[in-house]
Amino acid sequence: MDTSMVIHSGGCHCKRVRWKVQAPTNLVAWDCNCSSCSMRRNTHFIVPSERFEILGDSKEFLTTYTFGTHTAQHTFCKVCGITSFYIPRSNPDGVAVTLRCIDPGTVTHVEIKAFDGENWENSYTTSGIASCSKVLPVELN
Repeated sequence: MDTSMVIHSGGCHCKRVRWKVQAPTNLVAWDCNCSSCSMRRNTHFIVPSERFEILGDSKEFLTTYTFGTHTAQHTFCKVCGITSFYIPRSNPDGVAVTLRCIDPGTVTHVEIKAFDGENWENSYTTSGIASCSKVLPVELN
C-alpha cells in the first residue's frame, strides 16, 4: 500500500473552522462504537499532533466538550456544531481527524478498522491504535 504523505485540507460545515494535516493518501480510519463516536457516526484517522495545523482564526470558533476521564478533548464548531477533529483519549499526543471532513481530491484509499469503545481498555490494548500518533520518517509528495 502506498504510504506517501500529502497535505489534506478540511474543516467544518460552515467553513469557519479550517485545518490542514499531513497524512498518507491511503488512510487507516477508525470506526468507534463509544457513546460519543456512535452518536456522531464519527469515523476518524489519527495523526501525530505536529502534523496537524489549525488555520487562520479557526480557534475562535471552536469549543470543547469532555466527559468520563476528561482525557479526550471533543472540539466542535460553535456555529455549525461539526466535530472535524478532536484529541482522542487513545492518543492524547495526536489528533483524530474526521474522515468525512477532508476536502475532496487527496484521499486515494481508506481502510476502516473497528475500535470497540464500549470495551475501551481491551480495545486499546489489542488494536494498536496508540501507535497512530507516533512520528515516523515520511516522504512528502
